[in-house]
Amino acid sequence: MGTPLAAYSVRIRARIPNRPGEFATLATAIGAVGGSLVGIDIVETTGPILTRDLVVFCESDEHAARVVAATRAMVGIDVTEVEDRTFGLHEGGKLSVDAKVPPLDRDGLAMAYTPGVARVCSAIAEDVSLAHRYTMKSNTVAVVTDGTAVLGLGNIGPEAALPVMEGKAVLFKTFAGVDAVPVCLRVSSPDELIETVQRMEPMFGGINLEDIAAPHCFDIEQRLSESLSIPVFHDDQHGTAVVVLAALRNACRVTGRSLEELRIVLSGAGAAGVAISKILSTAGVSDIVAVDRKGAIHKGREGLDRSKQWLADHANPEGRSGTLREVLAGSDVFIGVSAPDLLSRSDLETMADGPIVFALANPVPEILPEEAEGIVSVMATGRSDYPNQINNVLCFPGIFRGALDAGATTITEGMKLAAAEAIAAAVPSDELRPDEIVPSVFTPGVGSSVAAAVAAAAVADGVVRRT
Repeated sequence: MGTPLAAYSVRIRARIPNRPGEFATLATAIGAVGGSLVGIDIVETTGPILTRDLVVFCESDEHAARVVAATRAMVGIDVTEVEDRTFGLHEGGKLSVDAKVPPLDRDGLAMAYTPGVARVCSAIAEDVSLAHRYTMKSNTVAVVTDGTAVLGLGNIGPEAALPVMEGKAVLFKTFAGVDAVPVCLRVSSPDELIETVQRMEPMFGGINLEDIAAPHCFDIEQRLSESLSIPVFHDDQHGTAVVVLAALRNACRVTGRSLEELRIVLSGAGAAGVAISKILSTAGVSDIVAVDRKGAIHKGREGLDRSKQWLADHANPEGRSGTLREVLAGSDVFIGVSAPDLLSRSDLETMADGPIVFALANPVPEILPEEAEGIVSVMATGRSDYPNQINNVLCFPGIFRGALDAGATTITEGMKLAAAEAIAAAVPSDELRPDEIVPSVFTPGVGSSVAAAVAAAAVADGVVRRT
């Protein structure tokens, strides 16, 4: 039995006889099939009939269908409307464009548009850098995807990726005040994507790459970073890596360990896995063994692509080989960015005492917290219904806010490390505990703290166009 979630909630409108016990019978029927009744509103009273809206959290689409069926089966109760609340939220899209300075009179119109706007255009023509001051470029990020690796859905195409990119843009605005524009591209090669983004550079202050399949994502980010004069950030790689580092720092504080002494096994050698390995290595971790479907990655293993070859050359110092279960034995930390249900309780029992487990596959982790209870010292997942959610929204809004504020031309390793430190520091020392190693995404001040740290790091690294 899973956990009822808002993501699978339904709103059921029902006409119910206004007699004692009728509503209680309906609520009991919903509970009997596992629905979680979280909201009740009276819509209308008409003589002997009450019309109510019921909000019910469910575990899946199939579970929601069973809940609705149970409601419709109630004798004497008329279900007049059923709404999937998630689809309702997306109706018409989640974004709109608002004017910051709507022209309210002739003077405003003359300055915002013709003839006054020509003066600003001429100034930018003489000094292109002024576009960062006098246009939306100063606060606008493109959220770019080709739809080839969307969430856990895979290659679903640019149109199907648009709801995710819209959601990303909403998070940018909500948590950092950054205006973000979804850009879903129908391209047939990395070269086409790169060329398209290069041509869009004049209108954006930063590029957030999203849901682009490995290994192309590595080359795309590198080539765009080298060719553009604005920050480029692949969130699936570096956003995940930054938050993992922040969480691991605090997990070490809770358990009395140090990063430098950790023995880590990493399941998953895609975009996130490689980026996690790189940032942890930069932070001082020396013993990381990355594992893919064929087992541990080590020097001498044949058939590795460029990104996995980096793992072979720079991680796994002892050259360990074998399956995930074999290399897991004796390890202090497991980090999973791979697939569901990879580990069992007995696998965790082979690790060092009180291991740290970050099972980040979504929506089903490599092992559920319930199965790890009593063995692990700290457990984290990518889900919001468990403690210690490793969520990229702790990172990317603040990183771009800081980069834009500082006038950064790129995102450096120093800026990423500064973001991780700021996220870790957002949990006060007296509040650190095994089930609270990262702040909530709704903790006030996280985005601004990350932004300030990132801006300072950009200045220190000398990658700003202005001080």
